[in-house]
Formats: sequence, C-alpha cells, structure tokens
Amino acid sequence: MVRRAPIVLVATAAGLAGVLGFHSHSATFATSSSVGTSGSSGTTSTTTPTTTTTPSTTSGSTTKSSSGSTSTTTTSPVTTTKTAVGEQVNYNYGVLAVEVKIKASKITSVTIASIDEGGNQLSQSIDQRSIPVLEQEALQAQSANIQSVSGASYTSAGFAQSLQNALSKAGFK
Repeated sequence: MVRRAPIVLVATAAGLAGVLGFHSHSATFATSSSVGTSGSSGTTSTTTPTTTTTPSTTSGSTTKSSSGSTSTTTTSPVTTTKTAVGEQVNYNYGVLAVEVKIKASKITSVTIASIDEGGNQLSQSIDQRSIPVLEQEALQAQSANIQSVSGASYTSAGFAQSLQNALSKAGFK
C-alpha cells in the first residue's frame, strides 16, 4: 500500500493539471451585421447575400383518343432556378457563406460562396476535408438538416446555419 501512494499522487496531479489546462471553445455565430473578418493574411472577405431567378421553359402536351375525348397534360410553363447565398457565419475558426441552387422544388447544387479561415492552416485542412462531405449531405438530405462531420463540428454548424439561411431566402420548404 505504501508503494502505491507516490503513483496515486503523481497520477492525481497529472489529471488535475490536465483538467486545469483544458480550454474549451464555445461556438459563436455572427449575424449578417458582422460580415467578414481580418485574419493573419491581412485580407477581408465580404459577400453580399443575393437571390437570383433564371427561367427555363417547358411545354405541355395534348392527346386525343379514338373515342373522341381529349386528355391534356400541362406542366408548368416556366420552371425557374433560384440561387441564394446564405448569411456569412463566424464558425469560430473563420467565416463562411453557402450558396444553394433550387430547381423545381429540388436542391440541385450546394457550394461555398465565400470562406475566410484567416490563414489558419489547420482550419484550412479541416475545411478541405469536411466541406465536400457537407455539400453532399445537403444534396442527399434536400434540407439543412445534415449530420456533422467528425472533427469538424464548428465548420459543420456554420455550414448548416448558412445553408438554412440560403434556403429560407430562396423560399424553399
């Protein structure tokens, strides 16, 4: 029992030092009023949220059967593609904004409209790995209700928030 005391004391001290040395980060999200940040690269990124509509036409068809009745199939005379950019969101390691394209009530494209990691190489590496996964998740889910990417929880939360804002601007569901 006496031989264990120094081991227990050292382990307790190491555990206490680890707990005291732990720094948690809280996620803070900026609204559109705090657009852009200036990072160590000295650049500022600013994007103005926009919504655009591009019309494309489709046609209806009419068929007449031998019995004399007429059947008409009508499709929408104009199918539009809506593009909207979500608000820039501060995701704790930078600022990002998501662009979404919607055609015929379906999300057809989700991309990053702007991103500024402030020159942080670790954040850039995480974003390069996680953003393509988040874009695919959004396309599959057809909403902003997407799973977080492991190891990129701040990026995932910021992406989802900007995506939801873009979808709202486009009038999606």
